[in-house]
Amino acid sequence: MHPIQITDSNFEQEVEKSDIPVLIDFWAVWCGPCKMIAPIVEELAVEFEGKAKIGKVDVDNNPVIASKFGIRSIPTLLIFKGGKKVDEIVGAVPKPMILSKLKAQL
Repeated sequence: MHPIQITDSNFEQEVEKSDIPVLIDFWAVWCGPCKMIAPIVEELAVEFEGKAKIGKVDVDNNPVIASKFGIRSIPTLLIFKGGKKVDEIVGAVPKPMILSKLKAQL
């Protein structure tokens, strides 16, 4: 299981209408710190399969979503529950910090 590619066009279906929590990694190809947390995001997609959706948004290709949520620095991880943003993590942080915030929404 890999993270879902979330785009401007599928955001409503994948995130706002999701019946389980969703963690989104806002990233870009040129972002060094984004590459540091990418393996963590991959692991979370496997560990939380069926319990939470793990997705990635390429901010360069999906400016509407990035702008809607005021993403100014990447990586930024947003957690959604019931279609609403409930938490935010900015920067390349250790996996335990991401885990605790995601588990709090399950």
